[in-house]
Amino acid sequence: MRIIIIVLIILVSANITAQQVEVLERGSNLPIGNVTIYNDTDNDFITTNKKGIANLSSFKNSDILFFKHISYIEYEILKKELETVKFVVYLTRKAELLDEIVLSASKGEEKRSRIAEQVVVTSKEEIKRLAPQTSADLLADLPGIRVQKSQFGGGSPVLRGMEANKVLLVVDGVRMNNAIYRMGHLQNSITVSPNIIDRTEVVFGPSSVVYGSDALGGVIHYYTKTPKVSAEKQVNTALYSRFSSINSEFTTQGNIEIRNKKWASFTSVSYSDFGDLKMGKNRNHGFDDWGKVNEYSNNTNSYYSEVPIENSDNLILQNTSYNQLDLLQKLVIPISNKTDIIFNAQYSESSNINRFDKLTEYSDGALKFAEWYYGPQKRLLISSQLKIKPEKKWLENGSITAAFQNIKESRVQRKFTSLERSYRKENVDVFSLNGDFFVPLTKGDDRILSYGFEATYNKVHSNAYGKILSVSDNKVIGFDGDFTVQSRYPDGGSSYTSLASYVNYRQNINKKTTLNTGLRVINTLLKATWIDDTFIQLPDFDISSNNSAVTATIGFAHKPSENWQLNSIISSGFRSPNIDDVGKIREKSGQVTVPNIALKPEYVYSFETSVLKFFNSKKFQTGLNIYYTLLDNYITRDYFEVNNASTIMYDGEEGIVVANVNKDNAYILGGTFSFKGNINDTWYTKGSLTYTKGKTYDTEQPLSSIPPMFANLEFGFEKDRFQANINWKFNAKKRIEDYNLIEGIDNVEQTPYNALTDSYYGTPEWNTFGINSNYKLNNKLTFFVNLDNIFDVHYKEFASSISAPGRNISISVNLTI
Repeated sequence: MRIIIIVLIILVSANITAQQVEVLERGSNLPIGNVTIYNDTDNDFITTNKKGIANLSSFKNSDILFFKHISYIEYEILKKELETVKFVVYLTRKAELLDEIVLSASKGEEKRSRIAEQVVVTSKEEIKRLAPQTSADLLADLPGIRVQKSQFGGGSPVLRGMEANKVLLVVDGVRMNNAIYRMGHLQNSITVSPNIIDRTEVVFGPSSVVYGSDALGGVIHYYTKTPKVSAEKQVNTALYSRFSSINSEFTTQGNIEIRNKKWASFTSVSYSDFGDLKMGKNRNHGFDDWGKVNEYSNNTNSYYSEVPIENSDNLILQNTSYNQLDLLQKLVIPISNKTDIIFNAQYSESSNINRFDKLTEYSDGALKFAEWYYGPQKRLLISSQLKIKPEKKWLENGSITAAFQNIKESRVQRKFTSLERSYRKENVDVFSLNGDFFVPLTKGDDRILSYGFEATYNKVHSNAYGKILSVSDNKVIGFDGDFTVQSRYPDGGSSYTSLASYVNYRQNINKKTTLNTGLRVINTLLKATWIDDTFIQLPDFDISSNNSAVTATIGFAHKPSENWQLNSIISSGFRSPNIDDVGKIREKSGQVTVPNIALKPEYVYSFETSVLKFFNSKKFQTGLNIYYTLLDNYITRDYFEVNNASTIMYDGEEGIVVANVNKDNAYILGGTFSFKGNINDTWYTKGSLTYTKGKTYDTEQPLSSIPPMFANLEFGFEKDRFQANINWKFNAKKRIEDYNLIEGIDNVEQTPYNALTDSYYGTPEWNTFGINSNYKLNNKLTFFVNLDNIFDVHYKEFASSISAPGRNISISVNLTI
């Protein structure tokens, strides 16, 4: 009897083993996890584990099995035929240009071929390959985007000549833009670590129908990593570490994913420490001293020095070091087969970040500021998202997202020869509720109706105070007194509320043409109260502003043949003035911005068209996108008066009064030519060229934030487990006559200065070369080695105060267990 049992066990074990299939990547032979396997009746499915193995015993030998994974071409085979291939299946990676899914254009999954908008998508694999130090650096590597930096701990993305509060940042469906997002340059994009991003999508052009106010230049949507439930318990851990030579950067990120049938959890901790940056040495532009730091302030919170000290290496950008901590916790709970809930908690905190442009500002031949830094920038996001799939006629699927955000910012400054240190602190609470719902009107999804709503409430607290330092032997030992400081925003508190609803409709008119159309109704309410009138006396210290708008879009995606696609879209956008627009008080370069309580909304009307040509079974494509945007009632900074005075005393100095005001009309036009794809089985390439021009119709002045023409080109090689590419980046010259000299946003003072002609040169052209490479040692360990700015070229990005990094070697390791 015992022998019979042993024989039965052996037979069963052999049968189970024979039922196992191993799924590998073609070429590298690496196992592929999370491959969905289902039969032709779709009544059962399983997934491969992290070793690429799955048990097929639940399927019949007569079943046709489908192997599906988002990154690979779907494969099908009759189960009984698997015996002839020894129960091993090889999947081929999708070409980048096949009809990938885009999430952000309509807040739901949609094929790119049905979308008229220009969209750029970056996956987590591409992010690791690029090894960006911050998410702003990640954006700078995407086609059609430039990034400005006032200090190293920052980065302000520019889309189609618009930036800051004219570009909408979104993370996991929650808008990051709040009531104090300013015009000019905005550094908040770095508060999302690139190491926790699963996918980044950029939608270019006005997107106000789906996303509401602020989405004039486009939308940048960060999707962070999300855990997945599993029939069997799984624990996956990963460790990522990077070192960069140019600023002695050390970044470490660790995460753990726990999968269960009833819940799944993902936890990530990321910490980056950046030292002082070093600029490039080779000055092909011909300006020997441009950007060099000959002296700097070594003052700190506890150390006092009356004079700056000499920089022993003037290529080192002193006062650019900082560190940042990023935490992510996600929990997915399937309530039923048709309902999931996702809890999402994110926290980001930086150290003090020195304002490099202020600490290198001179007044009467001497450095002006001994201290000028942003206090720790803190961002907290807590959200819960309910995903439903009732499959009803009026609602196929949708999501409801409730979120709370708290943002803390502060600015601290003190001038040389002064013991007076001023503090300005802001605290913003943001409550939001979003609903997005989808109804396929036909079985084949040829007609899809989507609709939704959005409600947000911003509460802004702003206060300011001054402390007189008590110093002994170069040490700050305390404070000797207080003094009055003007707050940046209304000191009596302010709020900003928006309510909106939208409807989108997408229909395949025929096999070749898809219609995209939508409408949004939005209302905003702003309230603000000033108390202290020591510095500014306003005509009204208690204001409110109520604005409404209707925005619309209509577009067509036409495919005359298999290898051609023509897109056209007409859209409108709307941006209601926020607290920063209406009520900010601050000084820059001798100009003092004061409140303008009469400010009104600005609008844009845009037309764009694009053509895509596919080659070699859609493994290669070229594209050209051209657009024209009309700005109506646009907001700009211009000379202003307070109590019939054009100058004002601020922080002990007299400054010229400016304010945000409405003007009539302006335009921005431009285009991007791009190409990408596989040359053959091992070589690939991609590149883009972007041109932008902006000018006002009413004053015939250049618009701010218009970058010079820029381009990038990349050739790559991929075989088995090795991948490498060489890239070239180019920026044309920005002529001084193309700068806006009134607003101060273009930072003309950061360009080379010619003392003989008493004039600024503008931004010199520049180009750099770099190499990226990685090698998969096995399925668990991958090494990345990048060499950027190979020829150690010195340059500055347009409107940036800080010089770009010189030659940099970064080494990264990714370990999964």
